[in-house]
Amino acid sequence: MRQSLKPEQPIVITASDHHIKAEKICSRSLGIIKKLQKAGHEAYLVGGCVRDLLLDHEPKDFDIATSALPEQVRKLFSSARLIGRRFRLAHIHFGRDYLEVATFRAPHDEGAGGQVNAQGRIIHDNVYGTLEEDAWRRDFTINALYYNPVNGEILDFVGGLADLEKRHISLIGDPEQRYREDPVRMMRALRFAAKLDCKITGDTEALILPMASLLGAVAPARLFDEMLKLLHSGYGLKSFRLLDQYGVLEYLLPVTVKSLKHDQDGQFKQLLESALQNTDNRIAEGKSVMPPFLYAILLWDEVSRLKALAQEEGHPEMQALNIAATDVLRKQVQHTAIPKRFSNITREIWTLQPRFHSREQRRANALFNNIRFRAAYDFLVLRAQSGEPVSDESQWWTTFQEVTAEERLLMYSKTGKRRKKRRPRKKTGT
Repeated sequence: MRQSLKPEQPIVITASDHHIKAEKICSRSLGIIKKLQKAGHEAYLVGGCVRDLLLDHEPKDFDIATSALPEQVRKLFSSARLIGRRFRLAHIHFGRDYLEVATFRAPHDEGAGGQVNAQGRIIHDNVYGTLEEDAWRRDFTINALYYNPVNGEILDFVGGLADLEKRHISLIGDPEQRYREDPVRMMRALRFAAKLDCKITGDTEALILPMASLLGAVAPARLFDEMLKLLHSGYGLKSFRLLDQYGVLEYLLPVTVKSLKHDQDGQFKQLLESALQNTDNRIAEGKSVMPPFLYAILLWDEVSRLKALAQEEGHPEMQALNIAATDVLRKQVQHTAIPKRFSNITREIWTLQPRFHSREQRRANALFNNIRFRAAYDFLVLRAQSGEPVSDESQWWTTFQEVTAEERLLMYSKTGKRRKKRRPRKKTGT
């Protein structure tokens, strides 16, 4: 590595001094950068993709930062679409896929392009600036590295390379101000700590607990998106533990926190951690995961409690379950908004649980052919493993899926209850 003599200049790492492999660079991002540079603009890969390339990970996204204004990007690329009001970006489309191109930002101010509210949160952020200004306004040092794939150079203005080598997570600038600008940065710090096996340092760490309450003012829809990134990162269990450790969880999942506080026998904690570990394993194996499934787990203890109360009041089981589900989901969306398409599936997973009690042929087959059977069955198995009294049902349905159709007939006959034939009604005179 070589450092420039002027301290205000970035550390420059030449292609021969780092191990980024050219074959790992997205060819589409390389093409965009070449075209922007040919048109006289600066253009770099930036953020998480550079960090991941240096760690020899596979980047999920290849984000581009450029000196070109959004309108100039749109003129250069016919498939470019400008999006965002608070933070204007260009998306360059390739069929259903796209790459994000952002213009260099300067520190926000009270002008037309940038503005903060009384609490210090950024409301508008469209003040364009230089490459160096863009680096200093990014969140964490390890996310402020710029890579030029054309000449192979990496630029580091803020000490991101040193932090990456030490596995440190540090905010750029004053941590209190940066958290006030965007409280979600606390969640991002915890996600990177879990995903990259890094240590959060200094005030970047010390201020999370006392400032976590700021998350209460963040839009629930945005918090939901950030929660999915945390729990579906492949390090969901570790992320969840960090959220709890740093006092962040109560502003995201207060229902879950309440359940954990009253979990005297540890049964709910075991259910929750088994589900998160199972999700991490599926992601590691390249299998799909369902956000509704995790929310079904996270909120299950409170649903069970309210269902029991409703039954004590005289409501039938299914009605009691629906009353409880409605109440819990209503409370949860006030903190992290669960889209209706997800909450409906969460509710289905819950309401299918009582149907596992029945082993009568018609009902068992109807449940088995239900579109949500697999998710509901997996939920049942985790409940049994955590110690809930459903191990008999779990084993029966596990066997049911493994045997032949003929063997299932024997299962019905051994355990099912045959329906009694109705006696014909007596005719009454008129």
